[in-house]
Amino acid sequence: MKLFRRKPPVEEKSLAEPSDDLYSLFGLVPSSATGTPVTAEVALRVPAVGSAIRVISEAVATLDIGVKRIQADGTEIATPDHPVLPLLRDQANDWTDAFSFIRDLVIDALSDDRGGMAYVNRVGDGRVAEIIRYRQGMIDVQFDTVTGEPRYKINGRAVPASDVVHLRSPFGRAPLSLAREAIGVAMALDRHAAKLFGRGARPSGALSFPKGMGEESVKKARAAWRATHEGEDASGQTAILFDGAEFTPFTFSSTDSQFLENRKFQILEVARAFRVPPPMLYDLERATWSNGEQQGREFLSYTLEAWLRAVEGALRRALFTPEERATHAIRFDRDDLTRADLSTRSTVINSLVASRVINPNEGRAWLGLTPYAGGDEFANPNITTPDARNSASVDGEEGALNVEETPDEENPDAA
Repeated sequence: MKLFRRKPPVEEKSLAEPSDDLYSLFGLVPSSATGTPVTAEVALRVPAVGSAIRVISEAVATLDIGVKRIQADGTEIATPDHPVLPLLRDQANDWTDAFSFIRDLVIDALSDDRGGMAYVNRVGDGRVAEIIRYRQGMIDVQFDTVTGEPRYKINGRAVPASDVVHLRSPFGRAPLSLAREAIGVAMALDRHAAKLFGRGARPSGALSFPKGMGEESVKKARAAWRATHEGEDASGQTAILFDGAEFTPFTFSSTDSQFLENRKFQILEVARAFRVPPPMLYDLERATWSNGEQQGREFLSYTLEAWLRAVEGALRRALFTPEERATHAIRFDRDDLTRADLSTRSTVINSLVASRVINPNEGRAWLGLTPYAGGDEFANPNITTPDARNSASVDGEEGALNVEETPDEENPDAA
């Protein structure tokens, strides 16, 4: 009987869609059709890209986060004493606060095709001790080609998927990667503007010498002209020409070539890629004072809501045990983004209390006020019930009777 030794499975990495780290390993940098290298680090220097990533990640991290217990009827009750809550509100670990952890996790998902990943460190009894966000490239993830199941490694050591918080972007590609061409055009326009204004915002021209000059003389004349009249400190100097030389500027106009319009359009392209309303990137061309509140609701509905659900799901999967996932959930408080002005909120709360939808203490909680005794009763404070009217009538009669029976201090015999 012949025995065959079973070979261990060989891990195969696909090169069909290499990441930026793999490009840099071979000395390559992914670039756009403009020839401009576009990496995450370089793309963040484009103001529209940096602003889009910041407005999404910081908005998510700013919202209050809590742990909710799911009741049998589907309602959710806050659980302020859950052990993972301090990691999400106070400190994720000894050197990272909770705000920075959530913000950087979303930034990674917006800029890296692998998504944002963090390791959940548990102690012996299974309790979560800390959440560590490693630098990009330290956590390696490979997906099964059939099921898409991820496998994770940290420094070559395999870790279970239940110990990794993994926030992934739609399509398995980061918005920054999908918008590489649009970002490349924006970078090319920025570079062109820098060169244009770096030379005093003056178009280039030609020096002509009717008498003719040798090659060596032309090089010296060109070098002298550039040293005297080019550069940001040479603007406005008087040009002195010799031997009948003439300077003929080339006709060029940034406005005629729609340079400014192209730069504005690239802001819209970046906004589309990240699904951010243009006013959020400070493109206020169509923004008004009256529609700011509506834009905030649109930002929550069409931009943030999908990311909030994804972060909630990723944290819930990695921080809770399978038994806890059936009864607990992680929720962001969306009210901070949809909160209207005080006058409008007061009107709405008063209407809800009057219609007995909420009680006064619930309305006070929306305003950040403490409850008061008797405020848990569902009653309309704007109307007087028949019992209250009868009570007021009796009190009035007793008061009148008391007044009549009270003797006059100045005339004691009047009683």
